[in-house]
Amino acid sequence: MKKLDNIQKDLLLTNLDEDGRLSCLKAFKVARLIGMKPKEMAAVTRNMNIKITNCELGVFGKIDFSEMDDKIYNKLSNNFVQDKKVECEVAWYTARDKGASLRKVGSTINNSDIKVTHCQLGCFYDEEFEHYDDK
Repeated sequence: MKKLDNIQKDLLLTNLDEDGRLSCLKAFKVARLIGMKPKEMAAVTRNMNIKITNCELGVFGKIDFSEMDDKIYNKLSNNFVQDKKVECEVAWYTARDKGASLRKVGSTINNSDIKVTHCQLGCFYDEEFEHYDDK
């Protein structure tokens, strides 16, 4: 893992919430700001004893979600990798579709039988939350 310089550390630290955690969305932003791949963020934050929280897809954190959307569910179901599992990246791409949003996709996943796999930030590898570092 690439070591962060002081400027990179400051950029990360200034994006923490009041509890000293980094939200999912801000983790993507910080990755871009510090010149890292999003997948490296979980390792970076673990190394600094910072937790990533509030997954936009409802896998972890405390985001409140609305109702499931049947149209979004059907779009996601076309991309199941197996047994009602969808990759995080596919869910995010689905959110870019007309009539969808990240919050609607997250609400659909959170209120259905769909499981998210392969976190883009490296927080977990599959729906069992197997960490990349554990492999």
